[in-house]
Amino acid sequence: MANNPSQNPRPGSRTVKECNDRIRRSLQTPMVKLLREHLEKAGCGIGDNFFKAVDCDMKIGGGYVPGKGIIVCANHLRSQGLVDEVVMHELIHAYDECRAANLNWSNCAHQACSEECVRRRAMMSVMCNPRCSEVMAKGAIEAVWDLCYNDTKPFDRAP
Repeated sequence: MANNPSQNPRPGSRTVKECNDRIRRSLQTPMVKLLREHLEKAGCGIGDNFFKAVDCDMKIGGGYVPGKGIIVCANHLRSQGLVDEVVMHELIHAYDECRAANLNWSNCAHQACSEECVRRRAMMSVMCNPRCSEVMAKGAIEAVWDLCYNDTKPFDRAP
């Protein structure tokens, strides 16, 4: 997923150092603070070193690495708002893993259920899983959509 951080960023992208600064700013936003608070209450507190800016080979904004933390792709995020979105999105995966004892990221339906995005974005995200073909991703999303789309925890409503 990540390449050599010493490589030059693409035009218009940000350096790893700039991205780390943006991650630090994201950690101060109300939504991210709320997610971290709920992770702590659920017994899965995380420190600032849980987040890491890297240059990524794949054209993604970031990712949650179970048991390790969150990566934010410095070379693909051009604004503070995009970094904020990625940090929040990936923290939701961390929260879901914390509260679901049997969450299996290799299971396409489990991953689809953790996606808080609209169907198209959920489809794109699940298809990034090498174990989930387009047909499997579509089936998984359809199978869990009603239940998972209505699961807004830790929020009162969808963010």
